[in-house]
Amino acid sequence: MTEGKPFNIDLGLLKSREKDRSPQALEKVDRAGEELGFVGRDAQKRRGRRPSPRTGQVHAKVMPEVSEDIANEAKRRGVQQGVIIEEAWALYKNKSGI
Repeated sequence: MTEGKPFNIDLGLLKSREKDRSPQALEKVDRAGEELGFVGRDAQKRRGRRPSPRTGQVHAKVMPEVSEDIANEAKRRGVQQGVIIEEAWALYKNKSGI
């Protein structure tokens, strides 16, 4: 066996250096990165689908025949079922004077 601890590190011997953050150094690093194909530091736009303006969810329980009628009408017109419900609500509001 060897004397002392083989994996013992004297932290006092470790030294750290401050990075050069001058505009010239950053420009040099950015230019080198662009030449190598790295992306810029600028903030990127959010990727993915845009959020839908229809964020309110209605979990309506309806009788099976009503559900089938709504689904069939939506399919026939090529719209989502929520559009049918929105139109039905608008008709109700107009009729009742809300």
